[in-house]
Amino acid sequence: MKDLGNYLKKNDPEWQEAKLQAYQKNPWFSTQFIDIATQNIIDNFLQEDLLKQWAQHYHLDDNVEPKNIGIVMAGNIPMVGFHDFLAVFISGHRQTIKLSSKDDVLLKFLLKKLYSWNIDIQNRVSISELLKGCDAYIATGSNNSARYFDQYFAKYPNIIRRNKTSVAILNGTESPADLERLATDIHLYYGLGCRNVTKLFVPREYDFVPLVRSFDGFSHFMDQNKYKNNYDYQLSIILLNNVYYMTNGNTLLIENNAAFSPISVVNYEYYEPGQIPANKINTEEDIQCIVGNGFVPFGMAQCPDLFSYADGVDTMQFLLSL
Repeated sequence: MKDLGNYLKKNDPEWQEAKLQAYQKNPWFSTQFIDIATQNIIDNFLQEDLLKQWAQHYHLDDNVEPKNIGIVMAGNIPMVGFHDFLAVFISGHRQTIKLSSKDDVLLKFLLKKLYSWNIDIQNRVSISELLKGCDAYIATGSNNSARYFDQYFAKYPNIIRRNKTSVAILNGTESPADLERLATDIHLYYGLGCRNVTKLFVPREYDFVPLVRSFDGFSHFMDQNKYKNNYDYQLSIILLNNVYYMTNGNTLLIENNAAFSPISVVNYEYYEPGQIPANKINTEEDIQCIVGNGFVPFGMAQCPDLFSYADGVDTMQFLLSL
């Protein structure tokens, strides 16, 4: 896997062409965001020392009895299923991957590159539209698709992941740099990831002006037709319902207790002095991570490491228990 990281660093013409094809097929996958996702994989997943630490933590050896793991990958952000692929590969199991139609270019290209370096990898990793005959399953999707996964994979060991989102807790003392990093946590990948912040907890009498100004760094989103259409639609709904809102022209901020918000909208909820928002958040099953002082640092929501398991379920421990 170290060789794959070194390859990605080179950003050769073949990889550039694959990124362009991915963008042409899915306009949400801008080449800028693909590059950010790629760099996170290089820095946080494919460093030799990090992989060794990961393997040593689980006492991995060559004595594992290989099973065939079926993986249903999501496609909300570029290569979002890479961690599952890597976990199964490092664990010593085989895997059959069903790629999302929204993200079926990048990982397919990287697998072909791995095959060209070591043909035996074809016996360990394959791509298929149908996942039959697998010994266990890892499936990521919406709450609706999860109901089908629960039914289809009920007889097998499985990890079924549902919709998740992330929130931030502010106390009013954040610096301009903190707010700029928070703006990244909100806007990266157009807000489509489960680790994107979609709701803010703010103290009563919070000054929103510096926060709204921090969103200006993403004003270019309005050049993306899909994002602009979402913004215009959400703004029209807000106006029709006479809802109070704030905006800098590319992101809408409204008071709403819901954790999830539509693309281009960020919800906020006030908390009173002495209240601890984290106590409320920790009772909600929909939260992937909390951003703020004492939690995930501002700007790091979309930088998970090898031990940052989706939904808090230890994928590697699951694989080793089979």
